[in-house]
Amino acid sequence: MRSTVGIIGAGPAGLLLARLLHNAGIESVVLESRGRAYVEQRQRAGILEQGTVDVLRAAGAAERMDREGLRHDGIELRFAGGRHRVDFPALTGGRSVMVYAQTEVCKDLIALQLKEGGPLLFEAEALAVEAAESERPRIRFTHEGREDVLTCDYVVGCDGFWGVARKAVPAELSRVFERTYPFGWLGILADVPPSHDELVYARHDRGFALLSMRSPAVSRLYLQVPQGTDAQAWSDEEIWDELERRFATDDDWRLERGPITSKTVTPMRSYVHEPMRHGRVFLAGDAAHIVPPTGAKGLNLAVGDVVTFARALAYERETGSDELLDAYSATCLRRVWQAERFSYDMTTLLHSDPAATPFEERLQLARLERIAGSRAAETDLAEGYTGFPLE
Repeated sequence: MRSTVGIIGAGPAGLLLARLLHNAGIESVVLESRGRAYVEQRQRAGILEQGTVDVLRAAGAAERMDREGLRHDGIELRFAGGRHRVDFPALTGGRSVMVYAQTEVCKDLIALQLKEGGPLLFEAEALAVEAAESERPRIRFTHEGREDVLTCDYVVGCDGFWGVARKAVPAELSRVFERTYPFGWLGILADVPPSHDELVYARHDRGFALLSMRSPAVSRLYLQVPQGTDAQAWSDEEIWDELERRFATDDDWRLERGPITSKTVTPMRSYVHEPMRHGRVFLAGDAAHIVPPTGAKGLNLAVGDVVTFARALAYERETGSDELLDAYSATCLRRVWQAERFSYDMTTLLHSDPAATPFEERLQLARLERIAGSRAAETDLAEGYTGFPLE
């Protein structure tokens, strides 16, 4: 097989990149190791930054998002029994976020790709990326029981942390920066309308809690739990009781309970691989960086990466200059590190560290009080949450 761009991975990053390239008149082939049903069902992020929303609209992939997504103009912080709302549009010149699940983004982009775009091969497992430094890098893959080779001008690895694309970067050229946190998130889906119309981030001495949603009828909630926790070790009643404790306020707010349909535990880590490009192989999304979910940055960072690549390749086609392609890694990493900083700040602001001293716990409260009492501090949070500029 032959294509201008070979894309490994049909998550939101790979699918959006294929759409952006199609709109620019550049051919691509997408290889996805899983089946279509799996891709359209796997639960991941659900918060889209303003920039991501704008990109999906410009790409012609936002019709259902605009109809079914939930625009949110703020979040609520809870600590010490009090409540403080952060008003995004008032602090950022009108920016907001959209609650629209990654599964739905993937469904929309898959439908568009199959209808209008280039080849999208499911159950096509990439085995290796070869000849990264040549003008014709190759992806060896299996599909329908046989091995094949996709020869490209460029390869973009949107294949996640465990994918093969990153292995194309020689170990002696790679630098890794990471941190593992001593806790994770016990996440549930529940068939009950959300108990608040915006996301609620709660700092409690017993641990962090998050109230989110997937739709007006389905709630998504999270509890901080020790690393290695078995989700099934928690009964439904224990989960609701603990959520109620951590969300408790001094007023008459109530947490609505309902049937829990899913329980999972998400580990927490920060990870960055530098560089994000070697030869004609480019890394995007979790293949290059991971953030703890507290800041809702993972999906949005991946979108920033593929937008940067698509713009750079279109520029090369228009001008003959590799300037933007050569700057890909540095351009993406500026945004990545700001998102890593924001996600780390949100995580350390709201979670209970089992090794924290009483002094550090009081500093947490002082930081939250600063946000609640300072427009400058509140603006910094709002700007980070609604998204850093797509360069």
